[in-house]
Amino acid sequence: MKLSWTPYNLLLKHTFTISGFSRTTTPVVITKIEYDGLTGYGEASLPPYLDESQSTVIDFLRKVNLSGFNDPTDIEEILYYVDSITSNNAAAKASVDIALHDLAGKILGVPCYKMFGLDKSDVPDTTFTIGIDNDEVVRDKTREAKNLFNILKVKVGGQDDKRMIKAIRSITDLPLSVDANQGWTDRSEALDMIFWLKEQGVVMVEQPMPKNDLDNIALLTEKSPLPIFADESLQRLTDIERLKGVFSGVNIKLMKCTGINEALKIRKRAKDLGMKVMMGCMTETSCAISAASQIYSGMDFADLDGALLINNDCFNGSALENGKIIASDMPGIGVTLKQPIL
Repeated sequence: MKLSWTPYNLLLKHTFTISGFSRTTTPVVITKIEYDGLTGYGEASLPPYLDESQSTVIDFLRKVNLSGFNDPTDIEEILYYVDSITSNNAAAKASVDIALHDLAGKILGVPCYKMFGLDKSDVPDTTFTIGIDNDEVVRDKTREAKNLFNILKVKVGGQDDKRMIKAIRSITDLPLSVDANQGWTDRSEALDMIFWLKEQGVVMVEQPMPKNDLDNIALLTEKSPLPIFADESLQRLTDIERLKGVFSGVNIKLMKCTGINEALKIRKRAKDLGMKVMMGCMTETSCAISAASQIYSGMDFADLDGALLINNDCFNGSALENGKIIASDMPGIGVTLKQPIL
């Protein structure tokens, strides 16, 4: 197996603002693993809070030596080795995991969802994300999205949360989810806001308070009329046990948890603990989004709009159909390159 990579910069269609920062680009690294005439593609997406960069990803990938493995379908053994190289670099590891699953599916001649015995049509609607912005931009984004999606996601956690919701409600009555990105710090105020949001047609709340403030989040979840999902509080499988009783559910993202292999383990353990599960994403190309789309069958919520937020997607892959991201039936994760970047 031959592993190679190239850096690539995603250009966002709109300035993306959440609680804490704004950006217009997202750096990624695209990977590929070649074996016996077949190629598997992967991706590491690197938003600021992951504390990874194209340089750290490439430094990690240089340490990965796949020459000792003869069977690319022995995914568990290979990824155990990859994870053992360092204790961090989750997105870099995810780029190898995704490429390996893509390659394995192509060797077996089946899409990944069939490898896992999943039904690609049994999936929740994806949200479409509207970042923090002025009323005019928020209304414009809402108009663009309202006839394509069945649920919208609103970034909150600032001083203008009610203004944002009211701007959206002036255009549509679609169900909403909200993501505070740790932006609320007072539990009582957060609870008051959640009760108000429920009246506005909000159906779930992501990461309302700082990721390590688990005692206050647990008390908030206990009294909340809406399910509360962990995002920043959940990174790897080892985090899940401590979140039982703190959150109603967890947002699983390939870039946080090192890829498909561990995402499936988090999903199973969360369900065993009686928690809801959500498939999320970063700003990503259709490579990583297609990988996620292969495994979110049966989940409660989804936020897989990352490739729809960019102008320069370099892959074809899973597609938006009636508000859902539907996986391709091509072998592997179901992608093809639009342009020769590797």
